[in-house]
Amino acid sequence: MKKIHDHTRRTILLWIDVFYPLFKKWFSLQTFRYAACGGANTLLDILLFSVSYNFILKKHQVYLCFVTISPHVTAMFMALSVSLPTGFYLNRYVVFQYADLNRRSQLARYILVVSICISLNYVFLKLFVDILGWYPTPSKIFITAIIIVISYTIQTFYFFRPKPNIN
Repeated sequence: MKKIHDHTRRTILLWIDVFYPLFKKWFSLQTFRYAACGGANTLLDILLFSVSYNFILKKHQVYLCFVTISPHVTAMFMALSVSLPTGFYLNRYVVFQYADLNRRSQLARYILVVSICISLNYVFLKLFVDILGWYPTPSKIFITAIIIVISYTIQTFYFFRPKPNIN
């Protein structure tokens, strides 16, 4: 299994790092890797959200035993079921590979960040779609842009920060 992780990580890094020289004067390598991995995962999330909302749920409410869930909120959770593990994998093995935390600690911290992001997504989706009447997919894109900044800041400076070198 470790061999698969190493091969996949190296392949992803090869693809990302080939474009880094074009952006070197604006971004550190880690920031560029975060942007590339996060951007790809974000595009995946938005694509899954849009497909779930428009084609799977067909913009219909989801009726469970005692609750009705709006299609845009259901689509958010459907997309998250794929983008959460993908995002964790990319953060752990590609972007923040030198962080000293064990996998369980990183996963717990990552889930905490994602929980914050889910809460913000939910509140903003309800605000933009249900109260302001915006279309769900553009709302999701706008909200995602805001959350990327928050998520990067939290992950870089707290959750995946490497231990300082003590000489």
